[in-house]
Amino acid sequence: MADDTLRIERSTKTLRTLALERMRDAIMGFHFQPGERLVERPLCDQLGVSRSVVREVLRQLETEGLVQMIPGHGPAVARPDLSRTDEIYELRALMEGIAARACALTATQDQIAALEGALDVLLTAWASANPIEVMRATTKFYEVLFDAADKRIAWEIVQGLNVRINQLRSMTIASVNRRDAAIAEMTDIMNAIKSRNGDDAEAAARRHVEQAWRIAQQTLRNS
Repeated sequence: MADDTLRIERSTKTLRTLALERMRDAIMGFHFQPGERLVERPLCDQLGVSRSVVREVLRQLETEGLVQMIPGHGPAVARPDLSRTDEIYELRALMEGIAARACALTATQDQIAALEGALDVLLTAWASANPIEVMRATTKFYEVLFDAADKRIAWEIVQGLNVRINQLRSMTIASVNRRDAAIAEMTDIMNAIKSRNGDDAEAAARRHVEQAWRIAQQTLRNS
């Protein structure tokens, strides 16, 4: 019997876009494990799309760093590279810290209220224990943060890294006891911004990234 968990319902989006979103979420949610082969025919059956669509999706996921081609075996879910992971977290800590500082010092009250709303959505996502929803809500929180900080070029850079960031984020979200610590860390960022304390906001943002960095390093070394 075919596995229908990935099957796509028809909508206004193209089949390629829908299949890409579904595959990306499946990789982030560990429906497919790092290193697992991605065979075209079963993917066609699971997604309910043609082989040409599956091939296009796999090529796109390869450019995003989520899929790698293994000589003699074909496409497989990419295993994050520890050295590149360190660089991603270094960039995150720098840019998110700068954005949090600027937001604390310059954001309007309406912008801070919007950020509080985004945090509430994130806390609800954590309560749902749905990793995909947590990642989406986290991305939205940072989008609002960077916008309130008027750091649009920095956000464009972060967006370029977001697929890789979320692949790593999916590992840290799944780690034991991460939920309560992450909520406390994000709340610290929000409180510092509301207090208009740029130093504390930057420090809280960097602590949050550095804690996730430590978890990712440990996870990758043990995998």
